[in-house]
Amino acid sequence: MQRLAKFIYFKILGWKLNGSFPDVNKCVIIVIPHTHWLDFFLGLLIRKVINQEINYIGKKSLFKPPFGWFFRWTGGAPVDRSKNSNTVDSIVQIFNERKVFRFALAPEGTRKKVEHLRTGFYHIAKKANVPIVMVAFDFGKKEIKIGEPFYPAESMDKDFEKIHKFYKGVQGKVPEYSFD
Repeated sequence: MQRLAKFIYFKILGWKLNGSFPDVNKCVIIVIPHTHWLDFFLGLLIRKVINQEINYIGKKSLFKPPFGWFFRWTGGAPVDRSKNSNTVDSIVQIFNERKVFRFALAPEGTRKKVEHLRTGFYHIAKKANVPIVMVAFDFGKKEIKIGEPFYPAESMDKDFEKIHKFYKGVQGKVPEYSFD
């Protein structure tokens, strides 16, 4: 499967890979920008290219028939996003229970344009004591850029400056929805 994924990614689609996935068993992977439903399938493809098990969560409704089996098979887990659930603590518990858990999410929380990232990923990484790995899906350059892992520091503001710098100029599939 990895050979096929590489052929599709590099030869057919003509994309590049900038960086390599770090050798970590546990991390929070933030993927920005998330502007189109194709981002999900690009993520599944790059997962095969780099040959890493990567997990994600999605709203509960995605995991119902007829396609729920697909999302579970690809490493997804349903999450209840109601006001009564504590998603951060639930995900931290998964980190504590598993030997390998690489959790990917789009911190924009939507495919539309946002001015600020949601902070749940940051609190998850901090509480679970795992690094954050930044991944950019840059449709403008046709490349996926992978950053070095970093642990959340004492200053969320400084960490978010680093995050903003990494994603500056990255263009999503729908450019006007890209995060800047």
